[in-house]
Amino acid sequence: MRAIHFKHLRVAVILAALVGSLLNAPSAQALFLKIPGTQWGHIYAGTNPVTTTTPRPKSAVGVAKSTFNVTYNNFPDWAKKEVQAAVDIWSANFASSVPVSIDASWGRSSSWGVLGSARPVNFFSSFAGAPDQSLWYTSALANALAGKDLDKANPDIIIQVNSSGGWNTRGDGMPSQREYDLRSVFLHEIAHGIGFLSNDAYDTNFGVASLDQPTPYDAYAQTIDGKRLADLPTPSNELAQALTAPLFWSGANAIKANGGVKPKLYTPLRYEPGSSTSHLDEATFSKSGLDSVMTPNLDPGEIFAEPGPLLLAMIEDMRSKPPVGIATGLPLVPRNVQAFTADSSALITFDPPVNLRTAQVSEYIIKNLKTGVEKSALSSPVVVSGLKNGVSYTFTVVAKNTLGLSEAATTKATIPQAGWKSTVLDNGADGKSVASATFNGKPAIAYTDTKSGDLKLATFDGKVWKKVTVDGAGGTSGRTSHSINSPVSLCVNGSGTKQLLHIFYSDATDKDLRYATYNGKSFVFEVVDGDGPIVNNYEDLKRVRTSSDVSVTNACVATANGVQVFYRDESQGILLGAVKTGTNPWVYELVDGDRKTDGRSTGDVGFHLQAIFDGSKTYVVYDSVVTL
Repeated sequence: MRAIHFKHLRVAVILAALVGSLLNAPSAQALFLKIPGTQWGHIYAGTNPVTTTTPRPKSAVGVAKSTFNVTYNNFPDWAKKEVQAAVDIWSANFASSVPVSIDASWGRSSSWGVLGSARPVNFFSSFAGAPDQSLWYTSALANALAGKDLDKANPDIIIQVNSSGGWNTRGDGMPSQREYDLRSVFLHEIAHGIGFLSNDAYDTNFGVASLDQPTPYDAYAQTIDGKRLADLPTPSNELAQALTAPLFWSGANAIKANGGVKPKLYTPLRYEPGSSTSHLDEATFSKSGLDSVMTPNLDPGEIFAEPGPLLLAMIEDMRSKPPVGIATGLPLVPRNVQAFTADSSALITFDPPVNLRTAQVSEYIIKNLKTGVEKSALSSPVVVSGLKNGVSYTFTVVAKNTLGLSEAATTKATIPQAGWKSTVLDNGADGKSVASATFNGKPAIAYTDTKSGDLKLATFDGKVWKKVTVDGAGGTSGRTSHSINSPVSLCVNGSGTKQLLHIFYSDATDKDLRYATYNGKSFVFEVVDGDGPIVNNYEDLKRVRTSSDVSVTNACVATANGVQVFYRDESQGILLGAVKTGTNPWVYELVDGDRKTDGRSTGDVGFHLQAIFDGSKTYVVYDSVVTL
């Protein structure tokens, strides 16, 4: 046989890759998009003292609608009590079956005048339960809408509090005209973390703003002429101008809570990061009592008792799909239109037109050019059924809005084909170990049946599967009567319809490595290893048959010259190999597990094996447990 080319895999590496893929790969029923939250919502220290003469009224917390869990970083005990009071109020006002986790930090702020800041850890889009699949929802709101935690590995909200904020530390709800109320700050900042936050970014140097991932907050924010903030071009001067001009909230619940008037948002002429857009207008609402909680400033001596009806109404609006915006122009042509083959159907995929946001696309129309049949859809992908297998079809995709239709994008032709059909090979076998190969141009499957203890082989003749018991049933010619319950490997050599099938397996009693060949008519059996007189110690340079347990794993390759099998020596934790050419006896080799030189390992090796021959080299891939 040709030389072996080694590739080592350590178990730690395999596990890390496997666990990572399991954590990051969503199921087919729960696909969604996720981006990190980067925009902060601040509350600044106001400069207009307020005189508080009576303690904060005790608000009726009521029945909890959700659970908030706070992780405190460096908070003094008095501050934790104030935070918990704010959390209890929000628990009674924000409905969610998923606990909301907050990571809260106490420390000096790098921004002058900031009392507190908050941001969502992530934004989610296109998840099951999202009112608008095109918008990005904060972690807490997305979880509430989805009914499950979309990111269990991270908190939902991050809140930072300025430790040098001049706080009222007495907990009496009566800050002096030089003190600020921490509970009020947390009532405000939790609202930002839940979703009272625009995702816009403003470049003060160039006067350009961007809004690449609009939130429901951005979809409810409207310009004075009714354009949604979420629909404005990005990046653009037009968006920048909108962020420094009057903006109003368009949600029905908030309008009702505000006496039938669209609530005005805070948009000063000079853009203020962390304040502009993401607050109610200071001049309009700072003296409005309960509805002042989401103004950008907290004055010394001022207190907020509860979220207030307007804030709660705005959050309730964000649980529903925002109204459609104003279309400006016809949609451009849909992009990247493709048709994929399916059984009696076709899967049509496409990307929205580049002016999706300004055009306000309401639906897409997919037309079968062969039949003339049309189908409407809100998004990609679209399944077109009722097609004939073997017939060529072409489709067009058109975007539609209130002003009309886009130009059509045409797919390449696709021909539906019959899909895979499943067949039960053996109703009575459990198939604990299965191996497959192409033998004489047809599929061949070897499998174990732990109920009977037999090794079986199924071959397909083009019409039906033919099954035969290979071993485990006892008898002559080298068969065993012991149960076969080990891994099985198959490899094939020869050409055309005169191939030879090589089958490697082990028995449960002697734990020998057994070998059977099949020419399409009959089997020949022998024991490869495990039936030696003594254990062939890994330190012995001369390799002979061993009496070790060699039943754990095996993998084989076959070439025109012969067959090669790799297998684990369970008694010594090493990887062995055996080569057979023609009618010559087996030649044994020690592959790995015996030393640290030459790239080898002294670890426990060969729990899992794969081997392949590429025409010139044999590659064997295996794992190794090492002691660190």
